[in-house]
Amino acid sequence: MAYGQAGRHSGMGQQPLLLLLVVLLCSGAMVSRLAWLQLVHGVENRERADQNRIRLMPRNPIRGRLLDRQGEVLATSRLTYNLYIQPREVSDDQWPPLRDALAALLKLNPTSLDQKRSSGSNAEGFRITLAEGLAAEQVLRFREQASELRGAEVDVDVLRSYPHGRLAAHVLGYTSGITEEEYERKRDKGYRIRDRVGRTGLESAFESHLRGQWGGQQVEVNAAGQVQRVLGDKPAEAGKDLRLTLDLPLQQAAERALDSVRKGAIVAMDPETGAIRALASRPAFDPNVFSPAPSSQEWAALNGPEAPLLNRAFQGFPPASTFKVVTTAAALESGVYGPNDKVLTTSSFCYAGLCYRDHGAHGLVGFPFALAVSSNTFYYRAGLKIGPDALFATARRLGFGSPTGIELSDEETGGLLGDQAWKRKALDEPWTPVDTITSSIGQGALLVTPLQMARLYAAVANGGWLVTPHLVEKPPTRTRIGLKPSTVAVLQKGLRMVVTEGTARLLNDPSLPPVAGKTGTGEDPPRPDHAWFGGYAPADKPSLVIVAFGENSGGYGGTVAAPMVKALMTTWFSGGARPD
Repeated sequence: MAYGQAGRHSGMGQQPLLLLLVVLLCSGAMVSRLAWLQLVHGVENRERADQNRIRLMPRNPIRGRLLDRQGEVLATSRLTYNLYIQPREVSDDQWPPLRDALAALLKLNPTSLDQKRSSGSNAEGFRITLAEGLAAEQVLRFREQASELRGAEVDVDVLRSYPHGRLAAHVLGYTSGITEEEYERKRDKGYRIRDRVGRTGLESAFESHLRGQWGGQQVEVNAAGQVQRVLGDKPAEAGKDLRLTLDLPLQQAAERALDSVRKGAIVAMDPETGAIRALASRPAFDPNVFSPAPSSQEWAALNGPEAPLLNRAFQGFPPASTFKVVTTAAALESGVYGPNDKVLTTSSFCYAGLCYRDHGAHGLVGFPFALAVSSNTFYYRAGLKIGPDALFATARRLGFGSPTGIELSDEETGGLLGDQAWKRKALDEPWTPVDTITSSIGQGALLVTPLQMARLYAAVANGGWLVTPHLVEKPPTRTRIGLKPSTVAVLQKGLRMVVTEGTARLLNDPSLPPVAGKTGTGEDPPRPDHAWFGGYAPADKPSLVIVAFGENSGGYGGTVAAPMVKALMTTWFSGGARPD
């Protein structure tokens, strides 16, 4: 009895020891587990926890504005709302229900959301854009349900905006989203996967000036993805504004004037400084379609046969009779002809069995009158007498055959001066007198851009200086050509006579100051002719040079291009444009 009681008491006494042993073993296991988690995988797990509760929220920089010379806004930025997901917070298993919820709530296409998620995935874990340009009611619906849509968020984005639509589109250019290849090249320069990059025009040429620098916030979020507090904040740095030389009212006049032709270009420039006051091309495009992106139909039209993205002011075309200014200068500068010399004009000119007709016979005439009536036979004879070397050397002195130096150098062509060397290299053929004959009147292997043509007529207007055209306000750059004063005087007299008694009498209008210039009609068989006019006003103290060009417009320079020039001059000299 006693023994049994003693044994029972002994067993009961051992129970606390057993319990203590169990507690110690469990505690040791827990400590070992904690030590393993903290010491062995501590950094990894802290990073995982931070990723779950800390979120980086990038902030786009506001791109610098493009302004006309008086400060009118030509390009700016606008805010829009986009739908994003944080890829690290949405697993593959969690995605389908989230996608379906977003599609139903915001009336979005589930297939499109899948595609956006797949194409937007990135190794860095940057948030992925699922939908752009959400409407206000979509944003409101999302915010009402945001706590149930973990991993998704709606945030503000910045897009480019062009308040005047297609106006000056080829000058301003457009922006679009950065590609993966571009991102890999530019990431060290501060570019982000969601960046937008200038593609053409000034948006591209002045990308570094306009783009600004990204900022952002580091925030702590709860399990529902709601921001609890801001841990760090770096404001985005806005890009710098760019003041242009363009004059908005004159640019608007150029756009309206070009509506009279299907394809063409207009350049208006200060003849003393080279400041571009208007530059327009047709067909045009609305750069707003790239904010955020053009539809498939819009993209097809932009890349269609009409080539609306092509800036025709920078493309070469046969100069036709506008080139007779070059032939006149070459003849007088060569010393073969003097300023008062006369050349025979006839109704046709025959050489080596080939006959070339002219639109009139005027007998012996001087250079000013030959320019006024645009006599072909005059320039056939003058060109043959001075030869191709003098002709093409003068063309180069006047800026043909090479780019003008305008800021949009990547888009500008140098035209073509098809001289003896070019013909041997390109065609493996010798030069003939017939080549000289056709070149003397602006036909043959000659291509001149409307911008180069404006530079030529500026050189006549300013007394013999070759200016560098520019679109951004800066000190002018110009080079003296070295023309004889007598040569300049003959050219100025002849170009004035074109308007007073020649092929451009439409511009001999008392409502305008005295105008000087030259018409041209370029052959382009089997297509319709090109139409040109280049000129300046006032003739005695020029302040504006204008070149108008109609590509395959049909008609003549005096009936197609001259009216366009008249419209711009009316705007400029009647107070429609703003004075400096």
